[in-house]
Amino acid sequence: MGKIIAIANQKGGVGKTTTAINLACSLAVLDYKTMLVDCDPQANATSGNGFDLKNIQLSVYDSLVNGTDVKSIILETETPNLSILPAHLDLVGAEIELINHPNREHKLLNTLEPIRDDYDIIIIDCSPSLGLITVNALSASDSVIVPVQCEFFALEGLGKLLNTIKIVQSKLNPNLKIEGILMTMYDGRLRLSNQVVEEVSNHFAEMVFETIIHRNTRLGEAPSVGKPVLLYDAEAKGALNYLNLAKEVLQRNDMTKISNKDKTFEIEENE
Repeated sequence: MGKIIAIANQKGGVGKTTTAINLACSLAVLDYKTMLVDCDPQANATSGNGFDLKNIQLSVYDSLVNGTDVKSIILETETPNLSILPAHLDLVGAEIELINHPNREHKLLNTLEPIRDDYDIIIIDCSPSLGLITVNALSASDSVIVPVQCEFFALEGLGKLLNTIKIVQSKLNPNLKIEGILMTMYDGRLRLSNQVVEEVSNHFAEMVFETIIHRNTRLGEAPSVGKPVLLYDAEAKGALNYLNLAKEVLQRNDMTKISNKDKTFEIEENE
């Protein structure tokens, strides 16, 4: 049965979609059959994998709201082993349309259940809010990764998100766990970045991933050409960061099956 991991933080601009796209791609490159579920109405995870939103005929909206067979929605990406359940701008209306629906918090769980056994890992990209679609994602997931930006307001809203996770655990999904807190947009030259990493590590200890995602030009450029950074520039610092994150996630879940499981991907600091 595939493990389902949500990428969530109601604060925008923390690298949530970037993490969803590139973690999913890295897992696929490491030979794990992976599904990326785009639950953000902005659909950036969909366009970031090279799909033109104008050509998306069916999306996760159709499964959530209309009960469309999920298998008819799945698209294959350019990355081997990586499939996607695309989003569309119409997903913005799903919360209103589902508000009076019975079992509304478990619509996504019901959508993913028929295909869960077909994948090793399913990654859900959540919207930058704590609305019904995000609650659906948390209710459907085994765990959640929380990206936190290495800037002054890093902890802003983090407590609120952790409280929401506790509510979901108590009322909707008692098995939900925090996979880890991921520090993103790190610049080792800045004293502030190092202070934020130290503060978050002191507060949350083992919850924080050892892997830190550096600020990286290639990582920022890749979505403009509709590719994960591994396909855009496999030697970029951002690509190596996400490969290391994928390996750390696999090791935390005792899922490592590759021969170089103890290897980390070295990063050139002068990039």
